[in-house]
Amino acid sequence: MSRSYDSYKKQRAEQSSTRERKRSNNKPNNFFNYLKMFVIVCSALAIAGVIALNLYLSSLPPIDNLRDFRPNIVTKFYSGDGEIIKTFTAYTYDKIELKDVPEQLKNAIIATEDKNFYHHKGYDLFGIVRSSIQNVIAMHTVQGASTITQQLARILFLSNERTLIRKVKELEVATRIEKTISKDKILEMYLNNVYLGAGSYGVAGAAKTYFNKKLNQLTLPELALIAGLPQAPSVYNPYNNKDLAKKRRNQVLKRMLTMKYITKEEYEKAIDADIKLSDVPQLYTANKAPYFSDFVMKELEKLGFHETEVIHGGYKVITTLDSKAQEKANESILANMKAYGLTNKSQQAAVFSFSPIDGKILVYAGGKNYGESQYDRVTQAIRPPGSAFKPIVYAAAMEKGFSPNDIVDDSPVTLSKWSPRNYGNKYRGKIPLYKALMVSSNVCAARVIREVGVHSVIQLARVLGITTPLEKDYTISLGSNGVKLFEFVRAYGAFANGGYVVEPYAIERVEDSRGRVLYRASGTKSSHQLSSNTAAEMTAMMKTVITNGTGMGANIGKPAAGKTGTTDDYRDAYFVGYTPNIVTGVWVGDDNNKQMHGLTGGTIPARIWKEVMTVATSKYGHKDFDYPTIILNDKGKPLGAEDEENAESETTKSEDEEALLKEANELKEKALEATKNPPQTINQTNPVAEINSNFKKNQAPIPKTEQIPIAVPDGLR
Repeated sequence: MSRSYDSYKKQRAEQSSTRERKRSNNKPNNFFNYLKMFVIVCSALAIAGVIALNLYLSSLPPIDNLRDFRPNIVTKFYSGDGEIIKTFTAYTYDKIELKDVPEQLKNAIIATEDKNFYHHKGYDLFGIVRSSIQNVIAMHTVQGASTITQQLARILFLSNERTLIRKVKELEVATRIEKTISKDKILEMYLNNVYLGAGSYGVAGAAKTYFNKKLNQLTLPELALIAGLPQAPSVYNPYNNKDLAKKRRNQVLKRMLTMKYITKEEYEKAIDADIKLSDVPQLYTANKAPYFSDFVMKELEKLGFHETEVIHGGYKVITTLDSKAQEKANESILANMKAYGLTNKSQQAAVFSFSPIDGKILVYAGGKNYGESQYDRVTQAIRPPGSAFKPIVYAAAMEKGFSPNDIVDDSPVTLSKWSPRNYGNKYRGKIPLYKALMVSSNVCAARVIREVGVHSVIQLARVLGITTPLEKDYTISLGSNGVKLFEFVRAYGAFANGGYVVEPYAIERVEDSRGRVLYRASGTKSSHQLSSNTAAEMTAMMKTVITNGTGMGANIGKPAAGKTGTTDDYRDAYFVGYTPNIVTGVWVGDDNNKQMHGLTGGTIPARIWKEVMTVATSKYGHKDFDYPTIILNDKGKPLGAEDEENAESETTKSEDEEALLKEANELKEKALEATKNPPQTINQTNPVAEINSNFKKNQAPIPKTEQIPIAVPDGLR
């Protein structure tokens, strides 16, 4: 019995120990317990919030008189002198009933914008939570959650401000819309009122704008392209960027495939289809400067204004444009092109003007007819400037210490198997640099770039703001490589203002519908890249181009400087010139790079420049440049050695240090031999020193010559 009792006690002890261990293991962890409680409470609050929001939204009344709405568009662009240059009350709008909308377009819109459209009550709480999580993870907006009904609410009743209050109002209005009209009617109103770019409202208007077709005539790829536009109409506008439009179109097709709206075969055929746009897109009928307005829209987006927000926001956008000069530019382009018989759609012209003092854009015409082509030849086209590039070559020489009066040989020359020729094969012998520029001698420009080095010219072009590719050879002295008119005119601004590169801008101020200033320009960026002495010398030289040289057709009867430019075979013609207050560039050419016989920079471009600048400079009187007097004569030193001419076909300078050293040694030997009978062009007192000096000039980067403070205009002192 004692043994049985001991066994019983032992068993009880083991059971007690087991219970203690279980109690110990089951002892609650305070941290995880609190975390669990927090999650439960938050979930409960969230569920309560959702229920409360649903109850509130469910209690909202319907909206009276909702049918037959049209967009409320009141945003306007103003010129700097107070004229309305664009209003968004002019638009392409064709109302269509839902039964006439192709089924594939309805499916494309639903697949892209709101896949649960027919299953929610105007808002998608699950979608809101999902997008919120995605945006938090990405730390920026990567996914939206607005339903088609919410978008319609925003279009018809709300602004596009990105605030929580507006979002709540959007939910409220969307719920009321759902109570007022059917899903089909909501979709119909959305399809009729959504903005789709290029001034088009509604899918029927977009079909006409982009494809010049009725909606029921569009193919699946064309319908998918339209369905992809609501997210960012200007970004995916095929007239602006066909590649992005195609990428977005194919995303829509992929979603349609995923939701089984189209077959695999239909998808594969559609994504390979080319985008064939209408040749004559619908215009903004109330847009006096359409190319400029497009530029303004891009600036607004850079400032943080969304395109839809601008269009529907009722904003007042005050720009820098000079409306009178802009009107004259539009008229002058058409009149002069017509007078010369340049009436084909591919034969185009562009004008760009800005103030070199404060950067305000004054005139902006990217083509002769926005209806025929929305391609902007101010900022997008890259065309060779011909002889209009020569001032950059001569400026590089001035920066290295040359003088406008230095003598250059205007006679045939060969540089590395390249033999430039003058216009009409006319050569003038030894002439000063300023006269070489005045008559636009090609061989003189080639000799100058040989002296200063190709690298120095490219370096100067870069600091003046030209970003397009420039070949590292002598031919760039004649403007063989393409430039953008916007950048090229900006570079000329440094000649007008004492050497400052000023960034042009288009927007002065943005006000909302209540007159509150949302944005105000604080000033433009500028940097001093050219010595004021060089700017003064180049201005004196280019004045002669207008008074006595190739640009006499641009003479406006007041102080002005400029340069003509004509490419080989008459494919491009330029005139770029300036007064102390305004810089203007004009390009004329063929989009297809065809020859335009007889076209030179001194003809149509010079005449357009003269007519535009006569109006643009009228308020400034006859003000001259604030530069010291530069005396021009033919008493300067010779440019290079006289006997180099015989060796040009065999030996030319290159940017490679070894080649330069070799040539310098050869020149030194010639100079030493010449001490007995020195040529006139070599320093007779110390020829070796002069050759060494010339060699160092070719090696060194562009130096900054001594500044002349009074050469800087009043506005930049």
